[in-house]
Amino acid sequence: MTKALTKVIYKPDSQSTDEYMIIVNVDEYKKWKAGGISIPLSEVVDSFSVFFSNQGAQGILGKPSNQQLDTVFGSHKDVDVVEFILKEGREQASDAIKTSTFGATNAAKGSMTIDTRGGRTPAELAGRFSN
Repeated sequence: MTKALTKVIYKPDSQSTDEYMIIVNVDEYKKWKAGGISIPLSEVVDSFSVFFSNQGAQGILGKPSNQQLDTVFGSHKDVDVVEFILKEGREQASDAIKTSTFGATNAAKGSMTIDTRGGRTPAELAGRFSN
């Protein structure tokens, strides 16, 4: 059974599908939002990871680049970006996140997604194996 979670989503432009989100502890977030700013951010957020989707909140989630964060939030420091999203974002409850839906923006690092289509290894596809 997967644990239910709550996301706080920030959409910089109402006409765009770009969305930035963080995962929060819902009870602590509600206290923080109601004026309990003395609550440490480490108790409010599940982690300081910011996720990005250009397919809306239900799309594949990836990590935004530092340039994306600088452009949208004016900083790429995780604390600054997380605090901005907490203040300006909207809360959305969700059932769970499947780990295979996370991807990386930087293709050089790999996609961090598992693709099981085809049944051939990358080496076989590159012609390195011969029968």
